[in-house]
Amino acid sequence: MYRFLLTPRWWGINLFVVLAIPFCVFMGTWQLGRFEDRVQTHDAAEKQPAPGTRAAKPIDDLLPVDTVTSGRPATATGRYADQFLVPGRELDDKSGFYVLNLLRTDSGKALPVVRGWLPGEPGHTAVPAAPTGKVTVTGDLQASENAGTAGVDAAGGLPHGQIGMVSAASLVNLVPYDVYDAWVTLQDTGATGALRPVPAAAPQGTGLDLKAFQNLGYTGEWFVFAGFVLFMWFRLVRREAEAARDLKLGLVADADTGAAAGQDAGPDAAAGVGPAAGVGADTRPVDPADPDVSVGTV
Repeated sequence: MYRFLLTPRWWGINLFVVLAIPFCVFMGTWQLGRFEDRVQTHDAAEKQPAPGTRAAKPIDDLLPVDTVTSGRPATATGRYADQFLVPGRELDDKSGFYVLNLLRTDSGKALPVVRGWLPGEPGHTAVPAAPTGKVTVTGDLQASENAGTAGVDAAGGLPHGQIGMVSAASLVNLVPYDVYDAWVTLQDTGATGALRPVPAAAPQGTGLDLKAFQNLGYTGEWFVFAGFVLFMWFRLVRREAEAARDLKLGLVADADTGAAAGQDAGPDAAAGVGPAAGVGADTRPVDPADPDVSVGTV
């Protein structure tokens, strides 16, 4: 009954099933692993001590920024140079902007330093001047922003002196010196009190955000796909087996046998002529005066 599984058509179906199910299971397992990694990094970030309780280290000792060094206090010594304003940043549900200064270190490389946040719009709010002379700053280390970071304006077209993203990629074309691929946010904004400190953000990919639960949803989808492929294969096999059983019991006509019988009857059967048109049929002419009497009837 199941010999049809060895036909060329079913070889193709079986091959598809054999390849599709492991692929779906692999993709589901991979998405589940991504979700578990996010959970673990979230737990690790929650267990880390507060930034203010950790000892500050030189900026070069904490690079490159990763999930461990992000948020760690970093120190750097140099002189403040160019200043940029970063609009469209919110703090405590209020709209404002960051005040960003580049700290030229002794090596000549510049460290982006967010001195603080101000409410309002750039150009309409007075910005406290940066300290002059040689200074040593201590701030929470942050990775360079990208287009997916909250608050980033990647569209461009900002006025002179403004940038939409705090990153080395956006600053390297604006200044004639190298820039660290990181930045720090100061928690001590000075004695003026006008600038408000910008809290350090958690590293990307370490929180139980929407992307984490998307990974969990994709896990379920891939496993459902695997079950659906297996269900459809069993359904097709059962239907094919039932059709073969009915044919064997004579419950349905074999299409090939019916076609062969039509060919053996010949063209006369289609025209109603000859033995195929009906054995014993009376083909004598009928008397027009009496249709019930055939001509030649004795």
